[in-house]
Amino acid sequence: MILQRIPVGPLQVNCFIVGCPQTREAAIIDPGDEGERILDALRRLELTATLIINTHGHFDHIGANRLLAERTGAALLIHRADLPLLEQAARHAAMYGLQVTDSVAPTRLLEGGETLALGSLSIRVLPTPGHSPGGISLLVDGHVFTGDALFAGSIGRTDLPGSNTEQLLAAIREQLLSLPEQTVVHPGHGPDTSIGREKLSNPFF
Repeated sequence: MILQRIPVGPLQVNCFIVGCPQTREAAIIDPGDEGERILDALRRLELTATLIINTHGHFDHIGANRLLAERTGAALLIHRADLPLLEQAARHAAMYGLQVTDSVAPTRLLEGGETLALGSLSIRVLPTPGHSPGGISLLVDGHVFTGDALFAGSIGRTDLPGSNTEQLLAAIREQLLSLPEQTVVHPGHGPDTSIGREKLSNPFF
């Protein structure tokens, strides 16, 4: 698996490029901003984006959706329950004094539990709601991209509209902490960690 992390935007969202080394197809996970930098990385890695996946619909994770979808033709995927957040992202950003470009409409709405094909790779969609109603994590070849559900030593905020602390804790326990301990965790902000490390030392568990 080809993997590139690109922190983007004023909130330093971790955008990830995941690529298949055989077919050179790529998925862009959470392109929050700085679409040109993401395109440059794709060119440097000699990858072609076929999927854009938002782990959730908050404005800081979707700001480059439009540019990347229009420039690459990649399909945009997000969980059905976060479609209202995606559609209102620009308004929500303005509440924090920030600007974000409206997203294009999703190509496909996810339900959770799907397996997506990316060349020879398989991306398993894990439902991890709680930070947002339709939050998802993405499991690929021993790596899990958790968006704003699970962080190194912490969990996502649950003081936002539509968030729920108990729902998030239950989703993390059921969908993430049940993974093999050596699974590498790539959060939406901050450093990587592992399932084993979070089971051992995350104060929420």
